[in-house]
Parts: sequence; C-alpha cells; structure tokens
Amino acid sequence: MARIIPVLDLDRLEQGASERRTFLFDLRTAARDVGFFYLSGHGISQPDIDAVLDAARSFFVLPEADKLAIEMAKSPQFRGYTRSGGELTKGKADWREQLDIGVERATLPQGPDVPAWTRLQGPNQWPAALPDLKPLLLAWQAKATEVAIRLLQAFALSLDQPEDAFDPIYRGEPNHRMKIVRYPGRDATGDDQGVGAHKDGGFLTLLLQDENKGLQVEYDGSWVDVDPIPRTLVVNIGELLELASNGYLRATVHRVVTPPAGVERISVPFFFSARLDATIPLLDLPEELAAEARGPASDPDNPLFRNVGTNVLKSRLRSHPDVARRHYADLLEKAAAAG
Repeated sequence: MARIIPVLDLDRLEQGASERRTFLFDLRTAARDVGFFYLSGHGISQPDIDAVLDAARSFFVLPEADKLAIEMAKSPQFRGYTRSGGELTKGKADWREQLDIGVERATLPQGPDVPAWTRLQGPNQWPAALPDLKPLLLAWQAKATEVAIRLLQAFALSLDQPEDAFDPIYRGEPNHRMKIVRYPGRDATGDDQGVGAHKDGGFLTLLLQDENKGLQVEYDGSWVDVDPIPRTLVVNIGELLELASNGYLRATVHRVVTPPAGVERISVPFFFSARLDATIPLLDLPEELAAEARGPASDPDNPLFRNVGTNVLKSRLRSHPDVARRHYADLLEKAAAAG
C-alpha cells in the first residue's frame, strides 16, 4: 500500500533544474491532496532536535508552582503555560499541558482607535527555574523560521508565482509562534482528546514529534495516522495558504489522540505566519490551477478573514477563554451587546 503521507526531501530543491521541477510538483500535489507531508533534508541537526525535546521534558518535570508562575492567563499576548485541560478546541478540553512562545517584541501603545489585535505583540514568559530554556527555544524558532521560509518560497514557485510572492506580507515581522507540548497518558486525562479536530491558521506548521504516536489527519473520510519518522519534521499547510490560493491548496483537519496509559508524548509545533498587520492577497494562478481552485472552505462558526491580526486574535480568544475574560473583556462585552 502506498504511503498516504509522503516524505519530501528539501535538498531536492538544490539538485538541478529537473529535480527541482519534480520536487515542486510533488510539493504542490502533497499539499493539495492530503495537506500533510514529512520533510527530510531540512538542515536541522539531530543534536538540535534532541536538545529541544530534552528541554521540553525538563520544563514539564518542574514543580507545578514554577510552571504556574508563568501561567498564560497572566499574558495578554497568550504566552506562557497552560495546564492539561486548559485549552479548548470547539469548546471541548484538550488534554495536554504546554508552553506557548511567540516572537520577542515590545508591546504596542494602545488607544481607542488601535485595532485589538495589536495587543498580541509583546514579550514571552519564561520559567525562572530553567534559565537555559529561553535561548534554546529562541534558537529553535530561528532554525524553524529558515526552513519555513524556504518552503514558502517553494510553494510560491509550485503555484507558478515569483519566489518572493509572499515576502511583502511576512518580511520584517513574521508572526511565528511555537509550543512545547506534553500529552499525558490516558490514565491521567479526562478522555482521549489530546487536541480536538481543527485546522491551523498560519502559512505552515512544522512539527517535531518524539517517538510516540498520536497525530492523525482526516483524509477521504477517515483518520490516518502520522506516526513519527526519525529525523523528519511533519509539515502541514494552514488557512493562509488556502486563502491565498483561493482554495487550490487546502488546510487539512487533524487531531491528536491521547497516548495509552503510562505513556507521555512530547511534541514541538512551530507555526509560521504573516505579519499581524498584513492582508492576505489572492494569487493570480495559472488558468489550469485556477480552474481547480474551489474557494477557501469557511466554517460559518469560524469564518476566515484576510486580515491576519483579526484571524489570529479570533483563534486565540476561542481557544483560551480565561485569557479572553481577563485581558479582552471589552471585546467580549461588545460582542455580547451586538448579539
């Protein structure tokens, strides 16, 4: 049986014109067909991979008080620690604990005419008990960003666009974000929802998994396992590429199933997106591709917006109602008043 989730080698981009064309075709096909693929040849070393997984394990074994000292509820930027069951997908608890890290930037001045999504820019929270975590995770962000940009340029070429087609909407201040995540075993959770079924909202997600299973992708009406393959990252496209390609490329629904009793799963997802102030363009696709573009799939209960900041804030408010109540009460009141 053919592998449903293909393995693509990024090194093929540099192996001559013929191999480059074949890689771009394979990339576009994988993104359109299933929306997920394994990426080898990404250039991140095994010691770097081992170091970030070890750092994640070191964080999660900290005393609960150390983790709660940087609880996400304290951050208007939705940065920091979330205990297991503290994040929601479609209103239901996700059984994972995690630390959310974004881009380290200064907060923006606020005022009555300033868009609410500008509150998303600001600093991270770091555990005082683990000072080595900050430089290590920021270094991982930098490495993952380099891979994501190479892939995004390849996606532009695969759609017969200039290589720099997306540069104007991410260059300078891309809104990337990452998590370190621990999924406890089934004996320590409320049910088997590690993360509920969802799509990712950015351009691309690059996922580092440990050796334990759990990730599944919806394909042709069934759930397909995306089991770990050593030395690869799992890549999936997000809703911004779906919007830009008018639905030619599709963000794919996926979920994580809680590990068996006595097993924990560590993962490190990295979400590469556009600047918060960007508006996603509609690419002028070649006629043969445009004819196959079905328009972006928009859930009436979770609409897509071309304004990146609006999209990101919408997603964060839905996923973390405790942060929303504490730091965005004005928006909740306004929404309630509007009915």
